[in-house]
Amino acid sequence: MKSTETQPQGCTNFKLRQLLRSVSRLYDGQLAQVGLKGSQFSLLSFVLTLGPIAPSELAARMGMDASTLTRNLRPLITKGWVQQGPGADARGRSIAITPAGINQHAQARGHWKRAQQSVNQLLGAAEVVALHQMIDQAQARLHPAEPGDV
Repeated sequence: MKSTETQPQGCTNFKLRQLLRSVSRLYDGQLAQVGLKGSQFSLLSFVLTLGPIAPSELAARMGMDASTLTRNLRPLITKGWVQQGPGADARGRSIAITPAGINQHAQARGHWKRAQQSVNQLLGAAEVVALHQMIDQAQARLHPAEPGDV
């Protein structure tokens, strides 16, 4: 008979979603003070770092599908924090952060840092490091890099 200590108990998907909701509440609570959700801050961060960038490339870098990216970009475009313009060719588009978006990101950064510090304090820094390592390893196994991945 196998020990329950070495056998997964419960649904991994459900447990991960529970954890994600708990962590998201901490980040969203902080970022709401400047009118953002955690997902919006992440998107602004990626566009700030990588932009101007084609939507398909941005979606790939963030590990999301194009329709999810489009849905998440819409409020940021409406608020004037990012803009969508022409891309490298006639059919392409490009996503770039605006000066207002840079300002919004700068205002949000301190709130993001407070959320990060809360997670580190509540879980313990060593546990967060171990969690990050476990997540990275799981990602590498579940989605191995393919030629052309960036």
